[in-house]
Amino acid sequence: MRVTSDAAPGQALEGKITAINPEVDASTRNVRVQATLANPSFVLRPGMFASAAVVLPSKDTVLAIPASAVLYAPYGDSVFVVEPAKEGGGQVVRQQFVRLGVARGDYVAIKSGLKVGETVVTTGVFKLRNGTAVTVDNTLSPDFKLDPKPTDS
Repeated sequence: MRVTSDAAPGQALEGKITAINPEVDASTRNVRVQATLANPSFVLRPGMFASAAVVLPSKDTVLAIPASAVLYAPYGDSVFVVEPAKEGGGQVVRQQFVRLGVARGDYVAIKSGLKVGETVVTTGVFKLRNGTAVTVDNTLSPDFKLDPKPTDS
């Protein structure tokens, strides 16, 4: 939240919204909010009017993969990348360590360690080892969603 006042022209104070009133005023269509902000030079005083602008978070482009593709381990999280075998044709998997970002629904963001376009194993990763030969079969692939709704909850 960014707060400005006529008492300090050209100066904006940064703060955070700490509470939002769930009731919308029918005549003005305003919502009352409570904000907490730093006011070290006491520019704002009780009873003063100020303008508040809500600053929305920016959108980031991320590389997201299903969370079931990640092999979580104490020494580091990893995924298995499918790549062509060096000998005899076919495909093998290579264990690749990754740094994870935020998780949303069935997906997790990858901060580093994986490139766009690489094919990762999404289920059964705990059964794999580095160099294991694989055959890609997506017929039984689960339906991953950003907002999963379990049927038994």
